[in-house]
Amino acid sequence: MSGAILKKLGSEYYLIQTSDPAALHQSDAIKFVRWNLPVEHAWPCNPEKMEGFVEKAAQALARKFGDRTPQAIFIGQLDPSATNRYYKTLASNLRGRTLQLFSKEIAAFKDVEAQDCNLPTLFCLVGKEGLFCGMQSPKASNGLFPGGTKYISQNSPDTISRAGAKIAEALHYLLMHRALPRKGCQWLELGASPGGMTSELLARGYKVTAIDRAPLDKRLDRHPDLVFGQLDVAAFKPNASMHYDAILSDMNGDPSESILQVGRLSKSLRKGGLVIFTLKTTGISTYVEMNALYRSVVESAAGADLLLFAKTHLTYNRTELTLFFESAALKPASI
Repeated sequence: MSGAILKKLGSEYYLIQTSDPAALHQSDAIKFVRWNLPVEHAWPCNPEKMEGFVEKAAQALARKFGDRTPQAIFIGQLDPSATNRYYKTLASNLRGRTLQLFSKEIAAFKDVEAQDCNLPTLFCLVGKEGLFCGMQSPKASNGLFPGGTKYISQNSPDTISRAGAKIAEALHYLLMHRALPRKGCQWLELGASPGGMTSELLARGYKVTAIDRAPLDKRLDRHPDLVFGQLDVAAFKPNASMHYDAILSDMNGDPSESILQVGRLSKSLRKGGLVIFTLKTTGISTYVEMNALYRSVVESAAGADLLLFAKTHLTYNRTELTLFFESAALKPASI
């Protein structure tokens, strides 16, 4: 895929011109793109200085997309991390007015996570650079919300580490591909310390067996649904009675070794078990190296009958990728 960067939009997006937008989804580069959208309508302007911006923008959206019947309309900020609430309020007001101009069925659609991930949604982003919109399915866009994911706060006094937000976002992303594990399911967490992910899983009603050489946060002591083994993952050997519905791996170190341990322990997964694997890329500096590491990890997982069904770069990943595998029992479609 080839293209030219026309401009940066907000702090996280780039406007790219390419002769073949569809090629993006077949490109090796797609796993590095957190969220994407074909720009079918753009209005470069400064909304703060535009009198009647909401009405003018809403009327333009109705003219451009009204006869295409999107399943839903969602509008977000170009700069989601901005502390100024002006554009968050503007996005909400613009969505409200736009919905008034569309059908009642679209206007009644309020639950972002209830979208059919394969049907097109009208997504819009607004910021000081203007308004940028397009229609695409959530799955093709790589996220249910405009911009990909909902904001997940890390400011609670109960927050143990940023990793809690990472698994929360991963589970939100998973909704586009399969149902979440039901409450009461057994998770095996590898590389659990200090317990940010552990805490999030427990809060969702899951039972967790956590393994790490380092201790967990004291706030997790004596939790009734937590079993903690303070030892190296390589030394952990489940007995025949130990079965898990999902494995979560956020281990540091060599990812090739990490995926081997996941493959070994996946023998204790129940039928159709889920694996969420953080692919650490520390020390990787080139695109070629990253792709080689990715392919190596996916091939190693396949050797343990773990099939990749989704991959993404989460907001909270920094220089990591999150890979989603399923045990071969369900034979998911290849991606």
